[in-house]
Amino acid sequence: MSQHAETSNLTGSCLCGAVRFRVQGQPLRFYHCHCQRCRKANGTGHATNLLLETSGDVEWISGAELIQRFKVPDAERFSTAFCTTCGSPLPRYYAARGFTVIPAGVLDSEPPIMPQARIFFGSRAAWSCADDVLPVHDTYAPTT
Repeated sequence: MSQHAETSNLTGSCLCGAVRFRVQGQPLRFYHCHCQRCRKANGTGHATNLLLETSGDVEWISGAELIQRFKVPDAERFSTAFCTTCGSPLPRYYAARGFTVIPAGVLDSEPPIMPQARIFFGSRAAWSCADDVLPVHDTYAPTT
């Protein structure tokens, strides 16, 4: 396990409330990602994602049958999951890497850590937010 923080139990739901989930894991990273794929998948200037080291998939409390997944064909890792009723982005588990990516906006419980950096900042939309104190990186932030 990582050395970041203690194991967290987080809950969340989609906008319409049909999909509800619980996930347990150890926080790894919490980033605002400005890459074009994140912008398009979320319709915003950046995606805010919490990465948890997890030993298994998300526990879907309700609405699992409403979840649609999409993998960008030419992307090594990029995929999305969303509620087919309201379109809210949802967590996705990457078994090969042992972590779950949680779109922070769908959390109903407070995340255990605060955002640490802005990544893929060099590809940010000119209109996207930028005037804050978080470190910026042109690609992924260095891991420690």
